[in-house]
Amino acid sequence: MTLLTQYYVPGLHIEDRSIRVPLDWTGHTTGEGFDGESISLFYRVVTAPEHVHDDLPLLVFLQGGPGGPGPRLLNPTSDGWIAEAIKHFRVVLPDQRGTGRSNRIETHTMARLAPGGPEAQAAYLKRFLADSIIRDFEHLRRTEFAGTRWVTLGQSYGGFLTLTYLSLFPEGVIASFTTGGIPHVPADATEVYEHTFPRMAVKTRQYYDRYPQDVERVAAVADRLAAQDVRLPNGDRLTVERFQTLGSDFGMKPSFERVHWIMDDAFLDGDGSVSADSPLSDDFLGKVMAATGSRPLYWPLQEFIYANGELDEPIRWAAQRVRDEHPEFNTDVRPLNFTGECMFPWMFERENALRPFKPAMDVLMEDTHFGMIYDADQLARNEVPLQAAVYYDDMYVDSGLQLDTLSRVARSHYWTTNEFEHDGVHGSVVFEHIFNEALNRGDLQELF
Repeated sequence: MTLLTQYYVPGLHIEDRSIRVPLDWTGHTTGEGFDGESISLFYRVVTAPEHVHDDLPLLVFLQGGPGGPGPRLLNPTSDGWIAEAIKHFRVVLPDQRGTGRSNRIETHTMARLAPGGPEAQAAYLKRFLADSIIRDFEHLRRTEFAGTRWVTLGQSYGGFLTLTYLSLFPEGVIASFTTGGIPHVPADATEVYEHTFPRMAVKTRQYYDRYPQDVERVAAVADRLAAQDVRLPNGDRLTVERFQTLGSDFGMKPSFERVHWIMDDAFLDGDGSVSADSPLSDDFLGKVMAATGSRPLYWPLQEFIYANGELDEPIRWAAQRVRDEHPEFNTDVRPLNFTGECMFPWMFERENALRPFKPAMDVLMEDTHFGMIYDADQLARNEVPLQAAVYYDDMYVDSGLQLDTLSRVARSHYWTTNEFEHDGVHGSVVFEHIFNEALNRGDLQELF
């Protein structure tokens, strides 16, 4: 185990560690040596200071995303579930491959691969999906933790990774927890967005109902963007379509308030009331840029997290195809509807941070050959206890689809609530609730 450094932050002891894993797992077996090109897998082991020398069970966190690094903790309450988890576990926080300190993929990566052509870029990106991520984690478990079985906690996309883990390597897992992250199996990107757009229309109405003064402000900004070339501080043009993606935040609390205060600063002149003549403020443009900024890997891989094995048809921009069937999301409709967690082709044409990915995206959108990430038969005979928190009003992962999948996963249990939204695990309640549910059911008797 390569220990890079160890230190304390308030209330936590942290070890920074790193191992090498194959870039391409084809022909390699987890837990064994390998040859060929490799990449770094960076991870942290977090414990309560009073448990530094205790041999507590392991819990590995499967981060949301795609393309999300492990959390950078300020203290035990900065990410709410941690405070409860470190009472019982040593917590392993990997940076999934391509994120954080694990050979992070950004624009320079695509530039480095460009001489090989779009096909080489696309092939590289395909190595950063769930089948490779889970093999990395299983290799980590077998080689650096002496094959000790661990508990998994998957948030959002981490729940997708959980079902991949239970499909491919159930022998490595004692029990699993998921929060807002049970995918529909069989996976279908088009089906996902057929549920997403109606929910976004509802979320937009709820936002306007809460802040009716923003109907006029949003419309005035959208009209300005449609008529003028407005630039963000990074040089990207702020189009109506990009402005609409402020709705990506609507599935988390307090998102309506965050968007409301962004809109509050939109107009520069006088007291900031809506004005057809007032310039849009620099402060507003900076906030919109930050709120709608592209995250490498998150957008490029967004639709391919639904690609399971050999596809009957290429994905071909599923979100855009579904949006085209919903004219209420057209840019000239007023009140303007917002969009959420949807990847669109224009992003890779207009945004500096995503433009280098466009050649690869054109290839991937016509691809039908992907790694197997879900084994429905294995999930049907699953023996690993799975406790899921399902948020009834989840904007990103439809609760009905989650429950449908769980009905076909053996030894699965769920807690359905409308008290929280997609980011509920970051508070102090959700993880403690599902942990106690599993503990009281006897699903953790091997550990406690």
